[in-house]
Amino acid sequence: EMFYTCGPNEAMVVSGCGRSPPVMIAGGRVFVLPCIQQIQRISLNTLTLNVKSDKVYTRHGVPISVTGIAQVKIQGQNKEMLAAACQMFLGKSEAEIAQIALETLEGHQRAIIAHLTVEEIYQDRKKFSEQVFKVASSDLVNMGIGVVSYTLKDVHDDQDYLHSLGKARTAQVQKDARIGEAQYKRDAVIKEAHAMQEKVSAQYMNEIEMAKAQRDYELKKAAYDMEVNTKKAESEMAYQLQVAKTKQRIEEEKMQVQVVERTQQITLQEQEITRREKELEAKVKKPAEAERYRLEKLAEAERLQLIMEAEAEAESIRMKGEAEAFALEAKGRAEAEQMAKKAEAFKEYKEGAMVDMLLEKLPLMAEEISKPLASAQKITMVSSGGSEVGAAKLTGEVLDIMTKLPDAVEKLTGVRISQAAGKPTRNG
Repeated sequence: EMFYTCGPNEAMVVSGCGRSPPVMIAGGRVFVLPCIQQIQRISLNTLTLNVKSDKVYTRHGVPISVTGIAQVKIQGQNKEMLAAACQMFLGKSEAEIAQIALETLEGHQRAIIAHLTVEEIYQDRKKFSEQVFKVASSDLVNMGIGVVSYTLKDVHDDQDYLHSLGKARTAQVQKDARIGEAQYKRDAVIKEAHAMQEKVSAQYMNEIEMAKAQRDYELKKAAYDMEVNTKKAESEMAYQLQVAKTKQRIEEEKMQVQVVERTQQITLQEQEITRREKELEAKVKKPAEAERYRLEKLAEAERLQLIMEAEAEAESIRMKGEAEAFALEAKGRAEAEQMAKKAEAFKEYKEGAMVDMLLEKLPLMAEEISKPLASAQKITMVSSGGSEVGAAKLTGEVLDIMTKLPDAVEKLTGVRISQAAGKPTRNG
């Protein structure tokens, strides 16, 4: 029985009986059975690699040499990466592991150089380093190796290409310096002229400001004087206005008092009206409702009485109507017999009967003729001096109308009343 230990920069792999799959321990201890189990160790130290790529052609066909410094190590804390590293590097030395990683990094470095121009590599080293680090890390991680860092150390060429770029840049810088110097001198002369101009302008502006200040002083003094006088006038007007406002406020308060008094009077009147309404309701309305109920009952009784009386009267009228109808029928038969007899008499006596009937109607005709005179309230008579005046005149006119009736009857019937009256009757 044996215990084995290792530091944090080393990993142990125990295989054999009872260790399937093998046990991997990074920085710790493990129990190993002699003869039937085996223990192996793998280094977890950081390896520094000097990645040199000589005369690699860039995208534009310019050969350059690039040197980079990379820091790599086997990741012992990641079980999957440690297992991959054990499968590939167990039993190999650090130098052998470093050589494998170096060749992998150099291949990726050459590939990236071939896709860039000299200017891109030289001017943006950070971008180049990030691309190599990214591509190499994705490949080495499958071997269980992690790239800790990568830095571009040197870039040079044998064709003086970079030197020529430096000369062009130097010439550009020198030219920019000469131009800058000339511009500085020009700006200095311009600034000096501007300064002189500003000095003269400042002098003139100073004089203008002084004149403006004097003018402003006089204007402000006049404005102040006017403001003072205005304030005095406003003060006097304000005093008078305040007196008027005070009087107005006193009047308004008096009016308000009157309004309050009037409101109280109205309230008292409303309360009195309410009291009287309640009193009226108690003294008049309630008895009136009782009286109305009594009258309604009386009216109902009277209505029933009237209905019964109307029914009795209707029965009486019906019986009376039947009696009257019988009487009228008897009267009609008597009148019919009378008329028949008159008709027979008219046939027998002819003109004498007609004259007799006319004489019977003469008093009625005289009454109808004098009826308008009887209904007159006032009669004014005008005499021409040759006739009677007064009641005798009216009576005479009525008699004149009556004397003209026989002529009218003769024209209408062809019978002369005087002749018919003188003839003897048939029985005479």
